[in-house]
Amino acid sequence: MKHKLFLRVVFVIGITFISCQKQSNSKSESKNTKVAVKKPNIVYILTDQWRGSALGYAGNPDVKTPNLDAFAKESVNFTNTVSVTPVCTPHRAALLTGKFPTTTGMFLNDIYLPADEVTMAEIYKKEGYNTAYWGKWHLDGHGRSTYIPKERRQGFDFWRALECSHNYTKMPYYDNENTTLKHWKKYSPFAIAEDANSYLEKHAKEENPFLALISIATPHYPHGSAPKKYKDMYPLASLTLNPNTADKFKERARKELQGYYAHATATDEAIGNIINKIKELGLLENTIIVFSADHGEMMGAHGVKPFVKQLAWDESVRVPFLIRYPNIDNNKGKVVNAPITTPDILPSLLGLTNINIPKEIEGENLSELIKNPNPNTDRAALIMNVAPFGANYKDEPYRGIRTKQYTYAITPKGPSMFYDNIKDPYQQNNLLGKPEFEEIEKDLDFKLQQELQKIGDEVRPRDYYMKKWGFKFDESRRAINWWDWKKGVGTVQSPNKI
Repeated sequence: MKHKLFLRVVFVIGITFISCQKQSNSKSESKNTKVAVKKPNIVYILTDQWRGSALGYAGNPDVKTPNLDAFAKESVNFTNTVSVTPVCTPHRAALLTGKFPTTTGMFLNDIYLPADEVTMAEIYKKEGYNTAYWGKWHLDGHGRSTYIPKERRQGFDFWRALECSHNYTKMPYYDNENTTLKHWKKYSPFAIAEDANSYLEKHAKEENPFLALISIATPHYPHGSAPKKYKDMYPLASLTLNPNTADKFKERARKELQGYYAHATATDEAIGNIINKIKELGLLENTIIVFSADHGEMMGAHGVKPFVKQLAWDESVRVPFLIRYPNIDNNKGKVVNAPITTPDILPSLLGLTNINIPKEIEGENLSELIKNPNPNTDRAALIMNVAPFGANYKDEPYRGIRTKQYTYAITPKGPSMFYDNIKDPYQQNNLLGKPEFEEIEKDLDFKLQQELQKIGDEVRPRDYYMKKWGFKFDESRRAINWWDWKKGVGTVQSPNKI
């Protein structure tokens, strides 16, 4: 009898233990599932006018960028990233929509991105992300200092931004729903980084992930406003000029480079503060971090004065692109030489976060290349300038491609540019029409036509696209008139399909 009772007790204890263990395992599995279900945060750091060559990790002998040099060792480096149209508004519109400027009509500065375009923030918000934006916006088309209400922020909820300003010592901004113009109280890259870090602290432990787009307007001119501490790091006589810098611009280029590099070094410090905060908060292993820029600048190369962009030469079109993502592991510090163009960025981020890519997006999902970086992979990345404006008004419109090795471009008049960027990194030897390169040129032209066919585009004169989308330039400046908004008589221009 005692033996039977003992067996019953053992049996009950065993069942209870197994049941408890199952419950414990179930809770553990549930907890693990919950952790696994939370999608990674995204911190996208967008700088302004930062050339792809103006970084220490890119081989620049002068500029000091220790934080980004360190970050490059933790990231995948896309060495041939290009801005689809190397000027502010077109790049930003393509970044947020994943579409080409000829599709959206967003190929000029100071025009309004239509509300019916589906954007990065709207997609991520629908997936449960908190969305936040800091700094320069340049997609509203209602003047450069007008308050931008929530319905025109393209899905970004937290908002400390302004349409456009380059007053880095007294940068204006609007604080969410407050319609009173405020000003950052210190050099704007540092102020914006500090504010973004406060946001990261607040949202670090929340159940929902966040998309934080931090738009820092440096190292765009004016270069003289860079803090003296950083300008002192760059004595004029010590600065190296690229061999393609025109003689007539060498003195000016050296002076501009002093402030340009000073802004770059200060901005590098601000970015380092953001990356360090991400680490400090324990967010690093569940956050995608991107560092990039909207375009570069010519700085006297090829006889083009400093500040000018919009052109297909590398000084203007090639930008940095570093990306770090969860479980990067052995891919830290790896290089991808295959080019990526702006519309590819959004679908690639969606691919990395396992979110369905809307069928309207035209860029390519390169998430597999990001997760399996191969320096030998090649592809053709499309670049364009549909309607050169402002300082570039007299330039020809173009369409072009960048491959791992070559740049090839055409205008309405025919082929205009063919460079071997490996053998000729400063693009001083145009190979067009040379018999020994005839087959390569034909292949590049075929690839360019393929890319244009994908989006239903062809290179045509500027007037065709201006009429198609209903845009008009101010005759004096050959650009969209944003300055009349200061007088209270501005007119919104936005794509109007026909």
